[in-house]
Order: sequence, then C-alpha cells, then structure tokens
Amino acid sequence: MDLSKWRSLPGKLMLGGAVVTALGAILSFKSDHLVNFGFSWLVAFMFCLSLGLGGLFLVLVHHLFDAGWSVAIRRVNEHLATLLFPWLALLFIPIAILAPRMFPWMGETLQTTPDHALHAKYPLFTTAGFYIVTVACFLVWWFLSSSLKKWSLKQDETGAAECTYKMRFYSYIGIFLFAFSVTFAAIMWMKALQHQWFSTMYGVCYFAGSVWLTLGTVYVITMVLDRQRILTDVLHEHQYYFLGTLMFAFTVFYAYVTFSQYFIIWNANMPEETFYYVVREKGKWFWVSMLIIFGHFFLPFLALLRIDVKSKFPYMIALVIWAWLMHFNDMVFQILPAQPNGFSIKWMWLPVGITAMMIGFLADRFLKAFASAPPYPLKDPRLVEAMGLYHPVPTQISGGELDQADRMHGAPASRKGSH
Repeated sequence: MDLSKWRSLPGKLMLGGAVVTALGAILSFKSDHLVNFGFSWLVAFMFCLSLGLGGLFLVLVHHLFDAGWSVAIRRVNEHLATLLFPWLALLFIPIAILAPRMFPWMGETLQTTPDHALHAKYPLFTTAGFYIVTVACFLVWWFLSSSLKKWSLKQDETGAAECTYKMRFYSYIGIFLFAFSVTFAAIMWMKALQHQWFSTMYGVCYFAGSVWLTLGTVYVITMVLDRQRILTDVLHEHQYYFLGTLMFAFTVFYAYVTFSQYFIIWNANMPEETFYYVVREKGKWFWVSMLIIFGHFFLPFLALLRIDVKSKFPYMIALVIWAWLMHFNDMVFQILPAQPNGFSIKWMWLPVGITAMMIGFLADRFLKAFASAPPYPLKDPRLVEAMGLYHPVPTQISGGELDQADRMHGAPASRKGSH
C-alpha cells in the first residue's frame, strides 16, 4: 500500500483550513458577527480535544487493567495524549479571548443579576471561575500525559520494573483527575453556553463520544502503520478485533448515556431543563437530532454487530470516516446557538474549515512526535503477549515456579496458545 501521497495531507489541510479560517475571521469582523467565529472555533476545538482526551483515557486504562493486547498501540495513544499540551492549549487561546462575547453570564455578579440558575452555580460560573477551571484542566492533562510518556520512554531505555510501577501509579490517580477535568471542561466550555440548563450526565456524554471517536482513529492509524510495516512485527489480528469491539461498546455506551439524559429531563418535565431540547426539536435542528439518533447510534451499532467485519479494513475505514462526521455533527448540536427559528447552515463552512486547519496542524505535530521515539514500547513486559506469542513452560516444575514463569512470560498459563 503506497501511502507516500498521503504524507503531504496535513500540510494541505492546514493551508486550506487557514485560508477558510482567515476569510471567516474577516467576514465575521466586518459584519459584527465575531461571536459566530468564536462558536465555529469552539466546535472545531472540542472535536479535536476529543482525540487528545480519548488517547489519554486509553493510556490510563491500559495501565489500570495491565492489558497485554494494547501494548503495541500504546505509543500511538501516548502521542495523541501529548497533543493536549501545549498544542491544544495554544488552540484554546482564541476561545479564551472571545469568551466574554460567547458566554453572556461572564462579568455578572450576584448583586447585578436576578438569574436563579446563575446564583445556583456561583462561584463556578464567573469570569474568574471560567479561567481558573481552564488553567486547571490543561495543567492536569499536561501532568498526566507528560508523566506517562516520560516513564514510557524510560522503559524503552532500561526496561526496569520501576517504569511499569510508575505508569500504573500515575494511572491510579490519573483516572480520577481525568474524570473531574473532562467533566469540568465539558460543562464550562460547552454546557455553559446555555447556563440555565441543568444536566448531571453532560460530562459523561462528551467523554463517551470522545473515546468512541478516538478508538476509530487509532484503528486507522494502526492499520496505516501496519501497512507501512512499522508495527507489523508486534501486531496480532486481535488488536483490530479488540479496537472494533471497544468501538462497538462505546457506541452502545454513548447511546445509553445520551438517551438517559434526554429521558430523565423529558420525564421530569421541568422548564429550566426541557427548554434545551425543545428549541433543538424545531426547524432544521430536528434533522440534526435525528442524525444523532440514527447516524450516531443505529447505523454503527448495526454495522459492528458481526464479529468478522472488525478485521475488514475497507469496511472499518468507511465506518471510522462516518464516526468522524457524526462526532462533528454532535459538536455542532451541542455548541452552535440554537435559534427558535431552527438550525442555520449559513456559517457551516467556517467550523468545517477551522476543523480542517486544526486537524492538519495536530496531525503534523503527531507525526513529528511519532518519528522522535520508537513506534512501540520496546521493553514492555507484555509485548510478547501482544504479539500473540507464548513461550512454552516446562510442566515438570512446582506450582509456585509455574506461577513465577507465567509472570515472566507476561501471560497466564490459561491463555497460553489461545491465539
């Protein structure tokens, strides 16, 4: 498979997207619609942020569960996670600048506003609260991604058990920090656009969509690296099957949490909650909602039901492209202003262009980071297991010695030869 013609794609995306972005900024400024530029930038940013957060989550769960099959693709996820800082932090700067225009509640105080919803969320929904949460989230993501990658690269040099223990330690505390930071980021950067709305599941919904998107992206990246014979020697067919299975699982999980959020709000029938969906069920917004239901759930759910399709590359590539479109549609649904007269497509070219620019930029950063380190963990104790290779263990030894031998080979005796 000749992929040389695709190596210039990040640069082309950056250039084309930058032209569209510049045009959108000029038109927005001249027409006094700079807030539209801010919303479009936020759509693109939250879409790209999903890839970084999804990569970080996959690294964390790899160490938490001491997984074997994901060793070969761990480095890919580590590079995705390190996009969070500094690159995505830099891309957040326009949002930080335009935030007072995008979030009407910024600058309000308890003494100047009669808004009950704002009173209930004080002091989080304040100008200071917004920027403090923003800085805290990026600091958490920088701490986790850099620490995990640091010890991962050190493991390549020494192979010491200390590296494995350190990565597990950071994952133990990291999964809690990750959960809180993702929840706060989703609430402060998306849900706060309509601060009157209440939802306790909003952060989980964004998390589910982010991991779903990242799993599909990692599937394609792994396939490309396999075709270029970069990961071929350390891959086994079950990596593709497990990635496809996890993508299927998060398809169901995303549908479960988003439907639960809708059903609870619909059943309670409280105006301060229902208005969010009432507005988004009118005009063209209705069709955007239907696309989430049938395109984000039913189509990928049915497409991934068969076991064998998870290892068919043309089939999965088409499904991953569809997943990108559906997650982008989800970000549009969550972020763009929901006008009573329905969804407007007048400015839709702008978030598409900004997304292309960001994807090109982040892809370029990812490729440079990938080229600077070994493509997979060289001395991970479970690397042999990830390859589907298991050394035979002599049977004429005691039970305690057998357990010790199993641990040295990186796989329990019950799984030996299962592949």
